[in-house]
Amino acid sequence: MNININPSQIFTWQNLMNVLDILIVWYIIYRLIMLVKGTKAVQLVKGISLIVLIRIIAGFLNLHTLTYFVDQVLSWSVIGIIVIFQPEIRRGLEHLGRSPIFGGSTGGAKKNSEHMVHELDKAIQYMSKRRIGALITLQQSTGLDDYIETGIPLDADISGELLINIFIPNTPLHDGAVIISDNKIAVASAYLPLSDNTMIPKKLGTRHRAAVGISEVTDAITIVVSEETGGVTITRNSQFMLDLTREEYMKYLTAQLVPAEKEKPKWYQRMLNKIWNWGSNDK
Repeated sequence: MNININPSQIFTWQNLMNVLDILIVWYIIYRLIMLVKGTKAVQLVKGISLIVLIRIIAGFLNLHTLTYFVDQVLSWSVIGIIVIFQPEIRRGLEHLGRSPIFGGSTGGAKKNSEHMVHELDKAIQYMSKRRIGALITLQQSTGLDDYIETGIPLDADISGELLINIFIPNTPLHDGAVIISDNKIAVASAYLPLSDNTMIPKKLGTRHRAAVGISEVTDAITIVVSEETGGVTITRNSQFMLDLTREEYMKYLTAQLVPAEKEKPKWYQRMLNKIWNWGSNDK
């Protein structure tokens, strides 16, 4: 039996829209999975999946009482999901708001200058060699007003010497984060949200957890100097770059804060190989 298929019947506008519809839905599901992966929400998703499985089995076996009970649970699950997954929903909306569609990824960073990078390098080198712990957050397109309000106002020009003095141990301002906004040291001793991501190595302390935490909810660049090892770490957009050399962090900061080159050099790709993305399975 010969079956003649007319290509015009396959590549119709409706069929193309159906394929596009399916691809969009799968992409949304994929992004949702990536959003909750590596967080406590994974266990909650497993619990919800188990309830759905019980409902299917109960319906198949005609267990009417169990079916009715599970249906009641599922009917109220929408409100429960909003409450339970509030941190993940908020994080997803904030990432959406920082997308290029809204101009969220290119505006703030270009206002910074080579002078700021130079002063940051001066402070980082001094503190790294002497193992002085530091936590410095640079505001980008996402506002940090909520966190700035928790700190002690300075509104000072950026200088390596001032940053060093702030983080000298046992001084009033050394505990907490310095937040840099609009080419000024806005505040010192500010509190940043701590990440509850279970994939963060136990050897890393509160500063690193705070740096990851602020990167999960904003697009700020955060620099950490470890007081245990003197290692330099940078976080941004839930990405974690651990134990960077001076050449690596200087090139990264220059690329992010100073008008970028037209094409990314080879060192930039090598840098990306050191990124720990908490949404992946890398440990």
